Amino acid sequence: MTKTRVPAIEGWFTMDPDAPHLLGTRCTRCSNVFFPKEESYCRNPECGGTEFEETKLSRRGRVWSFTNNCYAPPEPFMAKEPFEPYAIAAVELEAEKMIVIGQVTAGTEVGDLEAGMEMELVLDILYEDDENEYIVWKWQPAA
Repeated sequence: MTKTRVPAIEGWFTMDPDAPHLLGTRCTRCSNVFFPKEESYCRNPECGGTEFEETKLSRRGRVWSFTNNCYAPPEPFMAKEPFEPYAIAAVELEAEKMIVIGQVTAGTEVGDLEAGMEMELVLDILYEDDENEYIVWKWQPAA
């Protein structure tokens, strides 16, 4: 049986397997960009805007910081079973200059990462059940 690929978090990223993007919003008043999306008020204290446009964020950026995760996250968060430790990277997006944290793809260890290293956004399975593969964004070293 073929499993259905569904986003683990609806509306936070596109499901394009070749060129996925995180989805943010841009304030129509001051042009500040937010991730996750903002829908009620501009987070810029000097603005006060309340209207936003959905915008695709940069697919590439540079490692700002990184660490490893050696423990399964607590409920309600999900992880693959059995749990396997993984690296986490805080990546500064190329155009927006905002930091977005995400898991690093399997096979890339903490020792492989370094500050300033170029990364790109990809989609990967977070966990699965009998019917679905739950997909999230992850970072991988840029080719």
